[in-house]
Amino acid sequence: MSTGSVKDVPGVGPLTEASRLIGAQPTGAVARITQAVRRTLRSLTDHTRDGENPGGLIVGLSGGADSLALAVATIDCGVRMGFVVHTVTVDHGVRPESGREAQEVAQLATRLGAIAHVERVTLARGGGPEGGARQARRSVLVRSAGNPPMPVMLGHTLDDQAETVLLRLARGSGVGSLRAIAPDVVDDQGVRWLRPLLGIRRSDTRQFLVDLGLTWWDDPTNDPHGPWVAADGTPLRRAALRASALPVLATSLGVDPAPALARTAQLAADDDDALTQWADRAWQGASGDLAEQLRQVEESDEGGLATWDASALNVAALDDLPVAVLRRVLGRFVREHGARGGDLNARHHDELASLVTRWRGQGPLSLPGTRVGRIRDEQGRAWIVAMNDEHVGRCNDREH
Repeated sequence: MSTGSVKDVPGVGPLTEASRLIGAQPTGAVARITQAVRRTLRSLTDHTRDGENPGGLIVGLSGGADSLALAVATIDCGVRMGFVVHTVTVDHGVRPESGREAQEVAQLATRLGAIAHVERVTLARGGGPEGGARQARRSVLVRSAGNPPMPVMLGHTLDDQAETVLLRLARGSGVGSLRAIAPDVVDDQGVRWLRPLLGIRRSDTRQFLVDLGLTWWDDPTNDPHGPWVAADGTPLRRAALRASALPVLATSLGVDPAPALARTAQLAADDDDALTQWADRAWQGASGDLAEQLRQVEESDEGGLATWDASALNVAALDDLPVAVLRRVLGRFVREHGARGGDLNARHHDELASLVTRWRGQGPLSLPGTRVGRIRDEQGRAWIVAMNDEHVGRCNDREH
């Protein structure tokens, strides 16, 4: 419950409705959420000079309890710290009432003290509705972030983290995937994605809003019996997990599994970071340039065409690596040579590793986006190389 009152402070951002609701001395769920958000916002101002405006930030606001609680706390803390807080609400247009609800969410955000935006999207045909909606939201948020991009805040909670770990365990994922949802990450487009509530329970976001007298919108697409279903007609996996599997696990184990699953994500992240550092060192030791050797091969080639790329990995430097590290080095190599990382499956990674660990003269591998094989240079050293499709047949000949 929030207690006390907040007053405008000279030199600090203006008092907003969000700040009036939260009060000067919040307690309980309100305190836990505001403290989590304040810690994240302070990380954004670590390198800001005194008196410098920290700029703008975006909150992805669906109107559900998690994102609304995040938005209220961010408006309260952010505006008083000098941030310009924007909310972005995406109308997927999948229900007749979704447009009206999106406008109502934006009106509430405006009243709370944010600059509110609504954007309607059309989901692409084909693929799952959940994935399509997620991609559409992300595209809108990236576009809204601008250039240079503003940070984007998302309302994922500890419960979302636990669900993600369980879903990935069911797919047989390694630690790189089990680290699940990152609390703070910068993507390839330079957008920084922040999730201040990853340590907060979903029950806290609801209690936060109840304490402040605010009502949230429940999205029926999150219901396992809602309008969206998986391609095979069964309930969406996350919705079914949330409604059925996790409660059954809690009953069977006699303990709420969510905190332990979220802890697994953190442990996996620590292990993944260590393995990645090891793989980076191995990469430096294994990387080589075959430009001169390949130039000589090309000059002796009647067709005058290059067979493979000059950058390569020395097999001798890979031989003694643990498989977990080897997979990372080879995965980086094929991605840098055009492989589509999201399309690489466990079989692809096993076949890649076999070029080092179980070499029997097998031919080159066709992977999504590239082809990879093994050759020997004139000194007899073995190398992993990526090749042009039209000349991939030469690879196996060069190894013998």
